[in-house]
Amino acid sequence: MLAQMLQMEFDREYDAQLRREEKKFNGDSKVSISFENYRKVHPFDSDSSEDEVDWQDTRHDPYRADKPTTTPKKGFIGKGKDITTKHDEVVCGRKNTARMENFAPEFQVGDGIGMDLKLSNQVFNALKQHAYSEERRSARLHEKKEHSTAEKAVDPKTRLLLYKMVNAGMLETITGCISTGKESVVFHAYGGKSTNEDDKVIPPECAIKVFKTTLNEFKNRDKYIKDDYRFKDRFSKLNPRKIIRMWAEKEMHNLTRMQNAGIPCPQVVILKKHVLVMSFIGQDQVPAPKLKDVKLSSEDMKKAYYQILNMMQRLYKECSLVHADLSEYNMLWHDGKVWLIDVSQSVEPTHPHGLEFLFRDCRNVSQFFQKGGVTEALNERELFNAVSDLNIAADNEVDFQAEIEALEKVNEDHVQKHGKKVSAFPSDGDPPIYDE
Repeated sequence: MLAQMLQMEFDREYDAQLRREEKKFNGDSKVSISFENYRKVHPFDSDSSEDEVDWQDTRHDPYRADKPTTTPKKGFIGKGKDITTKHDEVVCGRKNTARMENFAPEFQVGDGIGMDLKLSNQVFNALKQHAYSEERRSARLHEKKEHSTAEKAVDPKTRLLLYKMVNAGMLETITGCISTGKESVVFHAYGGKSTNEDDKVIPPECAIKVFKTTLNEFKNRDKYIKDDYRFKDRFSKLNPRKIIRMWAEKEMHNLTRMQNAGIPCPQVVILKKHVLVMSFIGQDQVPAPKLKDVKLSSEDMKKAYYQILNMMQRLYKECSLVHADLSEYNMLWHDGKVWLIDVSQSVEPTHPHGLEFLFRDCRNVSQFFQKGGVTEALNERELFNAVSDLNIAADNEVDFQAEIEALEKVNEDHVQKHGKKVSAFPSDGDPPIYDE
């Protein structure tokens, strides 16, 4: 026992001397040489905490796989037939596996070193490029989320606009989201005091329509605005952010026209960039139901039909507008009458596709009320003639649409020739206004 204790003490002194020589030999060099193989005492055979600390300073955790050793500056190790260069397939494979730890933390690489995984240069380069692409895509998605309105949420710039309205006293409080759509999110708010800008009376309840700043929703919407003479000169396909603001401005102008003509629609309060504040159609934070959701008696259904027919005629003749998306989804039933909403895509009849949009509106309205049991409901061709007073005579829908396209072509040629947006449609006089 005494002999073993003396031998252990001697081995520890030998190891301590070995560590000092190792430290002196390595100095501040980035590449260190280990004398581990020449030690006499294994760390786990020692019960001294001091020795354990010294061992941890010079050796890796035994439960963690060792990283591949580096190749010397000369580029090879060994001699003769046992020479191994830095281009050796096994050495390169292990190095590539170790270098995977430098990938982004989100990129899960697993314990390739522990499995002694050997990645070829081709596979490693492909993984490296994929990890880099994923990192950039993640950053891009995060930035897009921060700078664009998402469903039931607003981006920081929009939030700042809403804060300014509340701080200015224009709005008392914003209660929450009441509707979401392809192009916008609508919030409910309680109105505050009028501002000094135009002393406009702010209604007790307001609807805040925030147009989404995500551009993918507007890919197919440019046809509604690029040929509208009111915005044609300002339209630029190279700057889609401006298109979104123009979209909000377009809805404001269309609502103002309808309001001046006495057509039931939300009252415009103010427009700030892509945020449009309007009067709220409903009561106590509960929005008025859409025509598709409300259950009406046959008498109310008939009354609603004649109201819509009257509004379509006044919209066409007095406002010089075509709704272009008129259906039971964009009509509300409130206080015993129909209200029109969502007119951002509305165009003038002189638009190159204005009559096509009108015919589509007539088809939607006619089909809805015919299914609803209104026997007096006109079919789409009769309704089109009643609204536009063009009196197109055709036996079938194909010929009818061909006549519409021919009229649009005549009007487009007239506009290009005279440079004015004056309707060249033949008319036999004002159509009879259908009133309830």
